[in-house]
Amino acid sequence: MKVVLEKVFPLASTVDAAWHSLRDVEAVAACMPGATITERVDATHYKGTIVVRLGPATMSFKGDIEVLGLDPAARSLHLAGKGADSTGSSAASMDLLATVRAAGAACELAGRSEVTMSGKAAAFGGRMMNAAGDQILKQFAANFAALVQAPQA
Repeated sequence: MKVVLEKVFPLASTVDAAWHSLRDVEAVAACMPGATITERVDATHYKGTIVVRLGPATMSFKGDIEVLGLDPAARSLHLAGKGADSTGSSAASMDLLATVRAAGAACELAGRSEVTMSGKAAAFGGRMMNAAGDQILKQFAANFAALVQAPQA
């Protein structure tokens, strides 16, 4: 099952401050609810975990994250991740493009994510993935906004 999510979140920040934060992959990952980077393999490869609740099921995925692109001109971060749950009955992959762009005196964070789930995760969460994804992205945006504001405070 594949779900595509596209969202734009306003940030009370300058474009430069938001871009500075977006370049820090480990800090960005920490903004994602339930996500943890457990190892930095090299400059573009990481290992991590994420715990996701889909309806009655809570699943813990372990996997790999790769930075596919970090474009200063476009102020964008392109990530790909894939993993399996601890029981091996579900798998997930994600392709994420996040961009910081000017919006008047402040800026905004625009994101496009394609998430594909298979196995038990798709069966349990199929009908709930859009709602769960929206909630997770709202929490991520709030956490990212706090991260961007932290150095400015």
